[in-house]
Amino acid sequence: MQNALSGLEFHRGARHDLHGNVQGAAVPFHRIAFLASRAPDAVDALAALTALYGQSSPQEADVIVALGGDGFMLQTLHETQPLKLPVYGMNCGTIGFLMNTYSLHELPQRLALAEVAMINPLAMRATGPDGKVTEALAINEVSLLRAGPQAAKLRIVVDGKVRMPELVCDGALLATPAGSTAYNYSAHGPILPIGSETLALTAVAAFRPRRWRGALLPMRATVKFEVLEPEKRPVRADADSFSVNEVLSVEIRSEPSVTHRILFDPGHGLEERLIVEQFA
Repeated sequence: MQNALSGLEFHRGARHDLHGNVQGAAVPFHRIAFLASRAPDAVDALAALTALYGQSSPQEADVIVALGGDGFMLQTLHETQPLKLPVYGMNCGTIGFLMNTYSLHELPQRLALAEVAMINPLAMRATGPDGKVTEALAINEVSLLRAGPQAAKLRIVVDGKVRMPELVCDGALLATPAGSTAYNYSAHGPILPIGSETLALTAVAAFRPRRWRGALLPMRATVKFEVLEPEKRPVRADADSFSVNEVLSVEIRSEPSVTHRILFDPGHGLEERLIVEQFA
C-alpha cells in the first residue's frame, strides 16, 4: 500500500547513510511498515500512525517503525533481519533504551534526520547431550544460566586456549557493546562504547573465583563455555530471548556478515545513550 510518504525522498544527517555510504546520500523512505507489540499503548499508536501515514508490508517497505519496548525492538530486529531494512523504534513500553520518544507528529522529518547505529550480533552454537547443535543470533548477549538448585561449573576457553579451568557461578554471559547496558550491566559488567570493537565477558554471581567479575575481549575473539558436571549441574543457554536447555558447551563469536541498522533521533543515538547511562 502506498502511504503518505509516497513520492518523497529524504536525506539523513548521520555520518553514514543507511547503506553505509558517505553522508548526504539520498535514502528513499517511500513506504513505512509499522509493527506493534500487544501492549495497549502500542496498539493505539499503531492505529493512529497508520491512519496518518499509511501502512506497507515489511516486504514492500523501505523502513520499519517498531512500536513497543526494548524486548519488542529485539524481536523486530531478529524477525526482519532477512529484509535488511533499517528499524526506527518508538517507545510504547517501559525502559526503551533502544527506542525513540513516541510522537504522532513529524515522523517523516524524524526519519529523514535519523542517525544510524550499525551493529553486528553474536552467533551462538550450543551443543546438547545428544550432540545436537543449535544455532542462534543474539543482539544483546549470549548467557549461560544454571538450570537447577546447584551452582553451575563452567570452563572458559578463548580462541582455543583455556583461560579459566573452572568458574563456579549462577552463570556467565558475553555481551555486545549495544547490549552491555542490559543484563551485562545488571550483573556488574562494564558498559562498552559502541565503537569499541570489544565484548564483555561477565560472571553472574561468581562463587569461585569469588571476586572475578569478568574480562574484556576483542570483537574477533571466539569464546567457548564448557559445562562441567552437566548432569548434576544443568545449564541452559539464552541468545537474547531464545533458550536452549541442558547444554554441554556453547561457542560464541561476533557475526560480521549480519548487520542490524537501528535509527535514532539526532543527539540521542547509542553512543550518547551509553555515555549517559554511566552517569545515571
